[in-house]
Amino acid sequence: MKFLFDLFPVLLFFIAFQWAGIYVATGVAMAATLGQILWQWFRRRKIDNMLWASLAIVGLFGGATLLLHDETFIKWKPTVLYWLFALVLGLAPLVAKKNLIRAALEGQVELPQRLWSGLNAAWVAFFVVMGLANLYVAFVWARDDTALWVKFKLFGGMGLMLVFVIGQSLFLAKYMEEKK
Repeated sequence: MKFLFDLFPVLLFFIAFQWAGIYVATGVAMAATLGQILWQWFRRRKIDNMLWASLAIVGLFGGATLLLHDETFIKWKPTVLYWLFALVLGLAPLVAKKNLIRAALEGQVELPQRLWSGLNAAWVAFFVVMGLANLYVAFVWARDDTALWVKFKLFGGMGLMLVFVIGQSLFLAKYMEEKK
Protein backbone atom coordinates (compact mmCIF):
# COMPACT_ATOMS: atom_id res chain seq x y z
CA MET A 1 0.00 0.00 0.00
CA LYS A 2 2.87 2.37 0.81
CA PHE A 3 4.24 1.74 -2.69
CA LEU A 4 1.00 3.04 -4.21
CA PHE A 5 1.00 6.00 -1.82
CA ASP A 6 4.56 6.86 -2.90
CA LEU A 7 3.64 6.43 -6.56
CA PHE A 8 0.53 8.64 -6.32
CA PRO A 9 2.13 11.93 -7.55
CA VAL A 10 3.87 10.13 -10.44
CA LEU A 11 0.61 8.50 -11.54
CA LEU A 12 -1.23 11.81 -11.40
CA PHE A 13 1.66 13.51 -13.23
CA PHE A 14 1.38 10.90 -16.00
CA ILE A 15 -2.40 11.25 -16.29
CA ALA A 16 -2.27 15.06 -16.25
CA PHE A 17 0.49 15.04 -18.88
CA GLN A 18 -1.63 12.89 -21.19
CA TRP A 19 -4.58 15.22 -20.68
CA ALA A 20 -3.00 18.70 -20.60
CA GLY A 21 0.79 18.66 -21.07
CA ILE A 22 3.90 19.13 -19.00
CA TYR A 23 3.02 22.36 -17.21
CA VAL A 24 -0.35 21.21 -15.91
CA ALA A 25 1.24 17.85 -15.00
CA THR A 26 3.93 19.68 -13.05
CA GLY A 27 1.33 21.61 -11.07
CA VAL A 28 -0.62 18.42 -10.44
CA ALA A 29 2.53 16.65 -9.15
CA MET A 30 3.21 19.57 -6.82
CA ALA A 31 -0.37 19.51 -5.52
CA ALA A 32 -0.34 15.71 -5.16
CA THR A 33 2.85 15.80 -3.10
CA LEU A 34 1.34 18.45 -0.85
CA GLY A 35 -1.76 16.26 -0.65
CA GLN A 36 0.40 13.36 0.51
CA ILE A 37 1.79 15.53 3.31
CA LEU A 38 -1.69 16.60 4.42
CA TRP A 39 -2.99 13.03 4.25
CA GLN A 40 -0.10 11.73 6.31
CA TRP A 41 -0.49 14.55 8.83
CA PHE A 42 -4.20 13.88 9.36
CA ARG A 43 -3.65 10.12 9.61
CA ARG A 44 -0.53 9.98 11.81
CA ARG A 45 0.33 13.55 12.90
CA LYS A 46 3.84 12.84 11.64
CA ILE A 47 5.46 13.42 8.24
CA ASP A 48 8.32 11.25 6.97
CA ASN A 49 11.51 13.24 6.34
CA MET A 50 11.81 11.90 2.80
CA LEU A 51 8.31 13.16 2.03
CA TRP A 52 9.36 16.64 3.20
CA ALA A 53 12.41 16.35 0.95
CA SER A 54 10.24 15.28 -1.96
CA LEU A 55 7.94 18.26 -1.43
CA ALA A 56 10.91 20.64 -1.29
CA ILE A 57 12.43 19.22 -4.48
CA VAL A 58 9.16 19.12 -6.45
CA GLY A 59 8.37 22.60 -5.16
CA LEU A 60 11.75 23.95 -6.24
CA PHE A 61 12.04 22.21 -9.61
CA GLY A 62 8.32 22.30 -10.37
CA GLY A 63 8.18 25.96 -9.38
CA ALA A 64 11.12 26.76 -11.64
CA THR A 65 9.45 24.82 -14.48
CA LEU A 66 6.24 26.80 -14.13
CA LEU A 67 7.83 30.18 -13.44
CA LEU A 68 10.34 29.98 -16.29
CA HIS A 69 8.11 27.90 -18.57
CA ASP A 70 11.00 25.48 -19.09
CA GLU A 71 10.47 21.72 -18.71
CA THR A 72 14.20 21.14 -18.16
CA PHE A 73 13.77 21.74 -14.44
CA ILE A 74 11.06 19.12 -13.89
CA LYS A 75 13.12 16.63 -15.88
CA TRP A 76 15.96 17.10 -13.37
CA LYS A 77 13.65 16.53 -10.37
CA PRO A 78 13.73 12.66 -10.35
CA THR A 79 17.52 12.65 -10.60
CA VAL A 80 17.92 15.09 -7.73
CA LEU A 81 15.51 13.06 -5.60
CA TYR A 82 17.24 9.75 -6.43
CA TRP A 83 20.64 11.25 -5.68
CA LEU A 84 19.34 12.70 -2.41
CA PHE A 85 18.19 9.20 -1.41
CA ALA A 86 21.62 7.82 -2.35
CA LEU A 87 23.37 10.56 -0.39
CA VAL A 88 21.26 10.02 2.74
CA LEU A 89 21.68 6.24 2.60
CA GLY A 90 25.40 6.56 1.91
CA LEU A 91 26.15 9.14 4.58
CA ALA A 92 23.93 7.80 7.39
CA PRO A 93 26.35 5.01 8.37
CA LEU A 94 29.26 7.45 8.35
CA VAL A 95 27.65 10.46 10.02
CA ALA A 96 24.90 8.98 12.21
CA LYS A 97 26.39 5.48 12.54
CA LYS A 98 23.05 4.12 11.34
CA ASN A 99 22.26 1.87 8.40
CA LEU A 100 18.82 3.08 7.29
CA ILE A 101 18.11 -0.05 5.25
CA ARG A 102 18.78 -2.13 8.34
CA ALA A 103 16.57 0.14 10.43
CA ALA A 104 13.73 -0.38 7.95
CA LEU A 105 14.10 -4.15 7.53
CA GLU A 106 15.65 -5.64 10.65
CA GLY A 107 12.23 -6.62 12.03
CA GLN A 108 11.71 -8.93 9.04
CA VAL A 109 15.19 -10.26 8.38
CA GLU A 110 18.33 -11.01 10.33
CA LEU A 111 21.60 -10.51 8.47
CA PRO A 112 25.26 -10.36 9.34
CA GLN A 113 26.64 -6.80 9.46
CA ARG A 114 28.56 -7.20 6.19
CA LEU A 115 25.33 -8.09 4.37
CA TRP A 116 23.52 -5.07 5.85
CA SER A 117 26.38 -2.92 4.58
CA GLY A 118 26.18 -4.59 1.18
CA LEU A 119 22.44 -4.12 1.02
CA ASN A 120 22.81 -0.44 1.87
CA ALA A 121 25.53 -0.05 -0.76
CA ALA A 122 23.28 -1.76 -3.32
CA TRP A 123 20.51 0.77 -2.64
CA VAL A 124 22.96 3.66 -2.90
CA ALA A 125 24.21 2.31 -6.24
CA PHE A 126 20.65 1.72 -7.45
CA PHE A 127 19.62 5.30 -6.75
CA VAL A 128 22.76 6.69 -8.40
CA VAL A 129 22.06 4.59 -11.51
CA MET A 130 18.39 5.60 -11.52
CA GLY A 131 19.44 9.26 -11.46
CA LEU A 132 21.82 8.70 -14.36
CA ALA A 133 19.16 6.76 -16.28
CA ASN A 134 16.70 9.61 -15.85
CA LEU A 135 19.23 12.12 -17.17
CA TYR A 136 20.07 9.90 -20.12
CA VAL A 137 16.43 9.39 -21.08
CA ALA A 138 15.45 13.03 -20.50
CA PHE A 139 18.36 14.71 -22.27
CA VAL A 140 19.73 12.15 -24.76
CA TRP A 141 17.31 9.36 -25.70
CA ALA A 142 14.07 11.38 -25.48
CA ARG A 143 15.60 14.83 -25.84
CA ASP A 144 12.93 16.02 -28.25
CA ASP A 145 10.10 13.81 -26.98
CA THR A 146 8.83 14.78 -23.53
CA ALA A 147 6.06 12.18 -23.78
CA LEU A 148 8.67 9.42 -24.02
CA TRP A 149 10.43 10.75 -20.92
CA VAL A 150 7.12 10.89 -19.02
CA LYS A 151 6.42 7.25 -19.96
CA PHE A 152 9.90 6.26 -18.81
CA LYS A 153 9.40 8.16 -15.56
CA LEU A 154 6.34 6.07 -14.73
CA PHE A 155 6.83 2.71 -16.41
CA GLY A 156 10.61 2.54 -16.70
CA GLY A 157 11.23 3.83 -13.19
CA MET A 158 8.58 1.59 -11.70
CA GLY A 159 9.81 -1.41 -13.71
CA LEU A 160 13.44 -0.92 -12.71
CA MET A 161 12.44 -0.51 -9.06
CA LEU A 162 10.32 -3.66 -9.22
CA VAL A 163 13.15 -5.70 -10.76
CA PHE A 164 15.59 -4.39 -8.14
CA VAL A 165 13.24 -5.13 -5.22
CA ILE A 166 12.43 -8.62 -6.54
CA GLY A 167 16.14 -9.33 -6.93
CA GLN A 168 16.79 -8.24 -3.38
CA SER A 169 13.80 -10.21 -2.11
CA LEU A 170 15.13 -13.37 -3.73
CA PHE A 171 18.53 -12.74 -2.13
CA LEU A 172 16.99 -12.01 1.30
CA ALA A 173 14.42 -14.85 1.24
CA LYS A 174 16.83 -17.32 2.82
CA TYR A 175 17.31 -14.95 5.77
CA MET A 176 13.65 -14.17 6.39
CA GLU A 177 12.33 -15.24 9.78
CA GLU A 178 9.18 -17.27 9.66
CA LYS A 179 6.53 -15.58 11.81
CA LYS A 180 4.36 -17.95 13.85
